[in-house]
Amino acid sequence: MNEDELISVTQEAIMLIITLSAPIMIIGLVVGVMIALFQALTQIQEMTLAFVPKMLAIFVAIMLMFPMMATALQAFTERLADRIINIG
Repeated sequence: MNEDELISVTQEAIMLIITLSAPIMIIGLVVGVMIALFQALTQIQEMTLAFVPKMLAIFVAIMLMFPMMATALQAFTERLADRIINIG
């Protein structure tokens, strides 16, 4: 495996990580902003109010997106295995 192939695999892996994690992070961000706005409007400063809804929203997002994430990871792993086989 030369440097170009190694850079290509690394770029593909980084893009896959960003593609898989971005929707979950955005959901956490949106829920966090909504909770912060609610707390600012009502002046309720309870830490569990900020933590629990974000945790539940991220958990639901992961459960809903898991089939897509697994398919993308499987496809990447198969492409990587094919590259390894072609080396030898």
